[in-house]
Parts: sequence; C-alpha cells; structure tokens
Amino acid sequence: MGHLKQKNLITTRERLRDQVGHALRAALISGELRPGEIYSAPGLAEDFGISATPVREAMLDLAREGLVEPVRNKGFRVTEVNERDLDQYTEIRSLIEVPMIGRITRTAAREDLEVLRPVAEEIVRAARDHDLIGYLEADRRFHLSLLALSGNDRLVETVGDLRKRSRLYGLTTLDERDQLTPSAEEHIELLDLMLSGDAKAAERCMARHLGHVRSLWAEGRTPPPRDARVPAAPRTRATTQKNPR
Repeated sequence: MGHLKQKNLITTRERLRDQVGHALRAALISGELRPGEIYSAPGLAEDFGISATPVREAMLDLAREGLVEPVRNKGFRVTEVNERDLDQYTEIRSLIEVPMIGRITRTAAREDLEVLRPVAEEIVRAARDHDLIGYLEADRRFHLSLLALSGNDRLVETVGDLRKRSRLYGLTTLDERDQLTPSAEEHIELLDLMLSGDAKAAERCMARHLGHVRSLWAEGRTPPPRDARVPAAPRTRATTQKNPR
C-alpha cells in the first residue's frame, strides 16, 4: 500500500514538472524568455505559485535539450541561436524532411494522410486567431505526425530536437505583421499535394515551406519587451534574475 502511495506522489510530481516544462518551452519558442538572460528556479517558481523543485527539474530537462544552460549559483541562461545556427538547422531539416515527404507521399495510405487535415486546419485557425501557443503546438504535431508515417522513430526524434533548438524568436512580432497565416496555409497545400500523389510537387512545397520558416526567423528576431510574460502553466510571470534569490 505504501508503495502505491509513493507511486502516486511521483506521478503527480512528474505531471507538474511536465506542465512547467511545457509552459517554459512555449515561452522560449515565442521569445518571451529572452536569449542570453538568466532566470532562477526560485524566481520562476514564485510566479508559478509552486515550489522550486519541479521548476528546477523542468529547467534541467530544457538544459539537456540545449535550450538553456546552467549558470552556477544564479540559475539558467537561455541559450542564444545565431544566424549560422539557424541556417545549419534549416539545412539539416531540408536534407531529412524534403526527400522523406516524397517517400511518404508514395507509400502512405490515403486515410493516414487525411487524418492530419484537422491538424493542418487547426494551424491555420490558430494563426488567424492570434493563438501563438496553439499555432506552435499544432505545427509541431502536424510535422512530427507526418514524419511518423515513415515508420522511423529516430528520424522523428531527430527532427523534433532540431525544431526545439531552432525555436521561433519574436513570434509576437510576426503575428502583428500578419505573416503567420500564409505559412500556416502551406500545411494544407502540402497535404493536398501528398493526397494527390504528386511526390515531386510535395517535395518542392516542403522545401519552400522550410525556406519560408527560415525567413520568418530572420524577420522575427526583434526581441520582445523586457516586461514580457511567460504563458501560464498554472500562473506565471517570468522574472529575469539580476540578483538571484
């Protein structure tokens, strides 16, 4: 009986850790946690209204993904991604995803592709509704679910990691310029081409989409204001730690 109680406590704690990690990833992707800035686990925990332990654990998860780096006695610094990094990430993704889209077009069952249509439409809807977190989450699900049709789990894992490392900066700026919707609509175009069986056209569309995403990175790198807030996990306000708690 005691073991079951302990297991339940661990599960609850892991869920909280995952919740916090999701909120922090969203803030990193959207640029609300600023590259180069240091954030302390206790400071973020106070804003979440929880203890520092699950926040620290979530930040360590992000550190293993290369999104932040520990700074001794201070907290975690958000890693900076330069233009060269983004170019290299895009090149690797293109080498993997473009030919894989052609292969999936030729081999995937039509019904498996059609299942992704609601997700593609969700991306467009989120862009039009200015739901940035919804946009990013739906975009991630669409691309990784599409690649999963290859049957190669390691490939999906690799692209997922590249997506995390090449997070979109300044997404709010792009949204304000109405530049997200055209990129969102490319998902429906890609799916239609794949369903038509035109592998070469689907590859060209994927290559164009990745190039479009890269241009969005370049245009959206204007950092958000310093009082930007972290998306709520239960409740959040990201506080840059000049003097760690």
